[in-house]
Amino acid sequence: MPARILVAEDDRKQAELIRRYLEREGHEATVVHDGRAALDHARHRAPDLLLRDVLLPGVDGLDVCRSLRSDRDIPIIMLTARAAEDDLLLGLALGADDYLTKPYRPRELVARVAAVLRRAARAPRADPERYRVGDLVVDLARHEVHAGGRPVATTPAEFTILACLAASPGRAFTRQSLLERVGGFDVTSRTIDMHVMNLRRKVEPVPTRPRYLLTVYGVGYKLAEPREEGTGGAP
Repeated sequence: MPARILVAEDDRKQAELIRRYLEREGHEATVVHDGRAALDHARHRAPDLLLRDVLLPGVDGLDVCRSLRSDRDIPIIMLTARAAEDDLLLGLALGADDYLTKPYRPRELVARVAAVLRRAARAPRADPERYRVGDLVVDLARHEVHAGGRPVATTPAEFTILACLAASPGRAFTRQSLLERVGGFDVTSRTIDMHVMNLRRKVEPVPTRPRYLLTVYGVGYKLAEPREEGTGGAP
């Protein structure tokens, strides 16, 4: 479906190229070149998606993400240099939905935009306290997990992690962002790896070939989208 997309990119040639590719796909693209303009436009025009460079003049891309996430639920894709791994991890922790490292192919950018828009379209749920991905069901109100029709016993930390991932299938979460949601249950972010390993033993048909709890190398974890089920994943 056509969408209204805000492009926040200070490289004017790159921004124009992005705009052309998005409009070729039927989207309405608006381009701004600094962080302040991106914030103003996003708050007053409510675009369907924001594409933003991490390094923006005025208000940088990470501050844009932080500010928007405090009062808006606009899908965000980060554009970042390969060397800026810390910025990438921080951006995901602040709520960005996806990222692309420069240089990237315009066709890949268009494909990522389509994927994030599909996820956003599926986000509204009839029951916001009950999430289902394939045979995996997470019921927040009852604090219950079912996998393949059978009840699964989880620790408080495991349930918190699973509920967080289930609320946004396909979105990559850093270990640090999951740790912050778990709060006092953990000591270090690496403990998240142990919780995920235990969850895989409980909910995956074959824990060494996960269908649901997938590793995102260099970032953290995500819950598979329905179309990803059965494809396997990194242990």
